[in-house]
Amino acid sequence: MSEKLSPVEAIKTKSDGLRGTLKESIELDNHTGNVRPDDEILVKFHGMYVQDDRDRRAERATKKLDKLYSFMIRLRIPGGVINADQWIATHETSEHFGTGTLKITTRQTVQLHGLLKHQLRPTIQAFNTAKLDSIAACGDVNRNVIVSSHPQISQIHQQIHQYADKISTLLLPKTQSYYEVFIDGEKIYERSSEADPLYEDRYLPRKFKIAIAIPPSNDVDVFTNDIGLIAIIENNELKGFNIAIGGGLATTHGNSNTYSRLGSIIGFTDSEEKTLKAVYEILTIQRDFGNRVDRKLSRLKYTVDKLTVEGFKKELESRIGFDLLPQQEFKFTERSDRFGWEKNHQGNWFYTLFVEHGVVKPYQKEFLFQLAKLKISNFIFSGNQNLILGEITEANKPLVQALLASHNVEVAVSALRKNSMACVALPTCPLALAEAQRYLPELVTKIEPILSKYNLTNDEISIRMTGCPNGCGRPYVAELGFVGTGPNQYNFMLGGDRFGERLNKLYKEKQTESQILDHVDQLLSNYVKNKSGNETFGDFAFRTYFEN
Repeated sequence: MSEKLSPVEAIKTKSDGLRGTLKESIELDNHTGNVRPDDEILVKFHGMYVQDDRDRRAERATKKLDKLYSFMIRLRIPGGVINADQWIATHETSEHFGTGTLKITTRQTVQLHGLLKHQLRPTIQAFNTAKLDSIAACGDVNRNVIVSSHPQISQIHQQIHQYADKISTLLLPKTQSYYEVFIDGEKIYERSSEADPLYEDRYLPRKFKIAIAIPPSNDVDVFTNDIGLIAIIENNELKGFNIAIGGGLATTHGNSNTYSRLGSIIGFTDSEEKTLKAVYEILTIQRDFGNRVDRKLSRLKYTVDKLTVEGFKKELESRIGFDLLPQQEFKFTERSDRFGWEKNHQGNWFYTLFVEHGVVKPYQKEFLFQLAKLKISNFIFSGNQNLILGEITEANKPLVQALLASHNVEVAVSALRKNSMACVALPTCPLALAEAQRYLPELVTKIEPILSKYNLTNDEISIRMTGCPNGCGRPYVAELGFVGTGPNQYNFMLGGDRFGERLNKLYKEKQTESQILDHVDQLLSNYVKNKSGNETFGDFAFRTYFEN
């Protein structure tokens, strides 16, 4: 007897192209700030999550009030680039709806929190007017495609960057329900035009993530994605892509069947046509072979391990109709963003602004709004949750510099802080077991004197924190990783490498702040005394505590 499918599978197949009863939930159900239970699943495919303020749950329960429901909306911005008009629209939309906060994510996009149900349509409509959308930003589909963000990495950055949009467009769901439910309010196309040979009516077993890295930078953490494409460049010419499959970080506490995994390179494609064909068919394999019974075991990494890497490669080659070429050599030598001013080969300037954990502070938001009104730059979200102000001409650079100074935007911070990352966690994420975004800045402040004591203030050590084991802040590829296990407690992960090519390992379980600080002090003391030459902290920790 076959195993029983996850309840989510029935919701998808019966949803009438992801419509469900979303219109009724939004238009008729005024007794609650939430949507109907099945629609909570479907709304994700349209780029939204239902959330509630967990800080106020107990208070509202005492008063016998419903949870304080709201929605998060995440935009689909392949490659993370928007123009000045789109920034103005995003700014003004965030001022009218939600909490007013703009949050840059680890996947090169931006999300708004705290939107009420009746604000969903006007918010989506405002974005649509600016030629922005949230289609497939969440849900069991391919999500926002990310790519190495700084144009100075390569003279052909723009050519490679365009693959993000090409792949995103190729893998979009065919249903027009997003426009029907949230924009026009009525049926637009005949259902027969919505036939979807990729997703069919069941979509993927789980979310799917794709990243494109441009060596020498691995700012996208390419091996943590379901598909990782590594651009191979020779003499400023794109030769093709190494293809890695099966990356993914999420685990579940207490479930030994779940694990983090870095992607396995299975070969090389030497043309755009072959690359796009391979990417598409990798999704069809996941659609057909992925686990639809247990969602905790449904990501591509488990499909790859079930089929074996070689078995997956053979299945892929049979579907694409050609053999993958042997992987090409490459080397990563950086993962951090390039802060401050940099000039590209065309003579244009780019300024990378540090945005701690992607939360755009009010003074930064005002600066960016004033800059956008000048129409002299674009805006590039990085995979490290920072913001690059791009394509600034030599003549306009002084204008930007003056704005930076007048808004006191340039603030000196430690290398550790610049290389920190945290997920949203409490109070809005329903999965969070501990703080992350609200707490990591405080923890870094307490670690900084320890760094100073050992003359490591300028050392580019990466530190990342998530409120649960799902790993949205990518803590499992950090040199110092912290994964929430409960209120004020974290698993201490240690030994990831500097450039995102090795997972870290569990060092200490369920650590409190005082324990973390004591361990960090001891670890850094040992590092300074016993490191070998220019050995990074992550490599030293792995060699010392785990290698044997």
